[in-house]
Amino acid sequence: MAALSYRDAGAAVQTLLLVLLTAVSSLLGVQVALAAADPPFSCGPSSPATTQGYAFCDAALPAAQRAADLVARLTTAEKVSQLGDEAAGVPRLGVPPYKWWNEALHGLATSGKGLHFNGAVRSATSFPQVSLTAAAFDEDLWFRIGQAIGREARALYNLGQAEGLTMWSPNVNIYRDPRWGRGQETPGEDPTTASRYGVAFVRGLQGNSTATSLLQTSACCKHATAYDLEDWGGVARYNFDAKVTAQDLEDTYNAPFRSCVVDGKASCVMCAYTAINGVPACANSDLLTKTVKGDWALDGYIASDCDAVAIMRDAQRYAQSPEDAVALALKAGLDIDCGAYMQQHAAAAIQQGKVTEEDIDKALKNLFAIRMRLGHFDGDPRANIYGRLGAADICTPEHRSLALDAAQDGIVLLKNDAGILPLDRAAVASAAVIGPNANNPGLLIGNYFGPPCESTTPLRGIQGYVKDTRFLAGCASAACDVAATDQATTLAGSSDYVFLFVGLSQQQESEGRDRTSLLLPGQQQSLITAVADAAKRPVILVLLTGGPVDVTFAQTNPKIGAILWAGYPGQAGGLAIARVLFGDHNPGGRLPVTWYPEEFTKVPMTDMRMRADPATGYPGRSYRFYQGKTVYKFGYGLSYSSYSRRLVSSGASMRPPNTDLLAGLNTMRTAAEEGVESYHVDHIGAEGCEQLKFPAVVEVENHGPMDGKHSVLMYLRWPNATAGRPERQLIGFRRHHLKVGEKASLEFDISPCEHLSRVREDGNKVIDRGSHFLMVDKHEMEIRFEA
Repeated sequence: MAALSYRDAGAAVQTLLLVLLTAVSSLLGVQVALAAADPPFSCGPSSPATTQGYAFCDAALPAAQRAADLVARLTTAEKVSQLGDEAAGVPRLGVPPYKWWNEALHGLATSGKGLHFNGAVRSATSFPQVSLTAAAFDEDLWFRIGQAIGREARALYNLGQAEGLTMWSPNVNIYRDPRWGRGQETPGEDPTTASRYGVAFVRGLQGNSTATSLLQTSACCKHATAYDLEDWGGVARYNFDAKVTAQDLEDTYNAPFRSCVVDGKASCVMCAYTAINGVPACANSDLLTKTVKGDWALDGYIASDCDAVAIMRDAQRYAQSPEDAVALALKAGLDIDCGAYMQQHAAAAIQQGKVTEEDIDKALKNLFAIRMRLGHFDGDPRANIYGRLGAADICTPEHRSLALDAAQDGIVLLKNDAGILPLDRAAVASAAVIGPNANNPGLLIGNYFGPPCESTTPLRGIQGYVKDTRFLAGCASAACDVAATDQATTLAGSSDYVFLFVGLSQQQESEGRDRTSLLLPGQQQSLITAVADAAKRPVILVLLTGGPVDVTFAQTNPKIGAILWAGYPGQAGGLAIARVLFGDHNPGGRLPVTWYPEEFTKVPMTDMRMRADPATGYPGRSYRFYQGKTVYKFGYGLSYSSYSRRLVSSGASMRPPNTDLLAGLNTMRTAAEEGVESYHVDHIGAEGCEQLKFPAVVEVENHGPMDGKHSVLMYLRWPNATAGRPERQLIGFRRHHLKVGEKASLEFDISPCEHLSRVREDGNKVIDRGSHFLMVDKHEMEIRFEA
């Protein structure tokens, strides 16, 4: 998400900014002795006397009623002034200005307009980029990260360094294509993982208090829907029309957004730039009003991606005039424009009869209700349950430790020939650290960043374990147009162990930039191979990337002993990597995306189909449907320990679903699925679906030699993959810490309506009559579903 005015800003500028911010934070310290400003609020003692008896100032009333009262008191001009991300104040009613655009993807970021690090606080905790965090498959971790970011946002607000508490995060788009520049921001390719990540993160960010309706911050799940292309083959996200089937829309693209709203209770959804089947997402009433606000019952507002309303006319040519664009968006269900386009043209749209004041009122009621729920109209926010949060709650030891945990828990061990890892620090006499990604603090953060509390690069991390450590970048940047191969091989040949830190950067993958190749950039591959040939023993390769890369050459090279994927690991990334390399942490991360070979780049990014089409050679996408070769599979990840997992098929804890209630339901079949009988999930109903739930138990054991956290992934398989069924579908995961020799029974709650169902071509969700197979590794358990 980015405004048109800066969408082409280079990643190098972002990196330079981060380095400067980090340096300033280090020099000045996290807290600087500057006077804190008062946070903006309304309905306090200093508000106009006339507002004291107004309903919008009565905290005892429901937020919707208070918002309606306030909106009714605004003039038309005042109403129009609220329709952009920089909302004007209304002094006569004591309403302060408000900035809606704030970012909190993996830590508080300066990408929006409302957060500032120029006061008592100069930095915030920077967690790993989301694709790495997702690799932990740990909902509790995701919740705690969201919670920490939310606390820091509220603290910054209390200090007067934030002009808004509406966070336009998380990004839960499906990582459909490995070339997508923003895949790094997402939880991966799987709808179950993305859904559960969204729910956990949103609950943490918004606050989990049941004693009050007060939001810690407001979370916004973006970008609905079917958005995963930046700029590829002459097609840009601003004019791309995504052709999506009803089946793919329901079981893939919309699934995380549904979970965000229905289960996570997200208070905002953001619509994407792209058009869906000919209709721009932010002008799509079926999506915004019928689905998000209707079927999912969003209790909140819908925001546009930045300048998306302007794009309807300027790039997409969907609207004939600015006034038409405003009317299309508002009537479709959009509540606020990221940008000033609606503020500039809504009055004219009213005058031309294309928009009514009631259309605007409907939007403003949703917007002000959120501000009510944030406590902005309850007097001084420092008097509420979050009021004590301040500078001491930012960059806390707990949050720094959480950033380290998240990084090391997500790191994926891809190769470990002959058990070369973990290393014994006492046995490493000298180390050569080579590669453009070894000592670049800005690279660790990925995109959507703020100044971190601290920054530990991989070089610094290894220096903490090996006193005699020598460094050579080998290339000026990850682009690696020119490689210092001779110097690198000389250094490698004179060192005891060699660590190579390579991969990508925001110059290759970022907002506004998709990749055209899955290979390592420039001369990286030749540099790696030459260094491996010159080294005394097999080298250790660490990949710092947001998305997958084709490293087949390294898989098969015996001179490359180990491969780790470390994503963009955040402020503690270098320490996390070093702890894994030297055995202070047992790796347990699993890939949240399929790693495809370079030949996959022949597939057009613009083809949105998830399911394969053998007749035309289309291979499909993601582990659920892809029928081609892989470099590494979804869910792949090694450990220093050996674990066993098996489904427990007997005992009091295991029982099959109670299907008696199905006796009164008719099965259905379609011409396209001849012979397949199914139960329509809507016909079973919410109460029936609840009665069908049952537990399944997985017994997992750590056979040593190290303690470690281990993620168990449970899949569903149907008897065949015809009629559009996935090859398999992840339905649950659990992460558990096990000591050496420890055994644990992990219980999975199985909901047939959710986990055993599939989506037909017409978009309807059904449960097939007959056999379904729960899978953990090669262990299966058959579940019969019939009356």
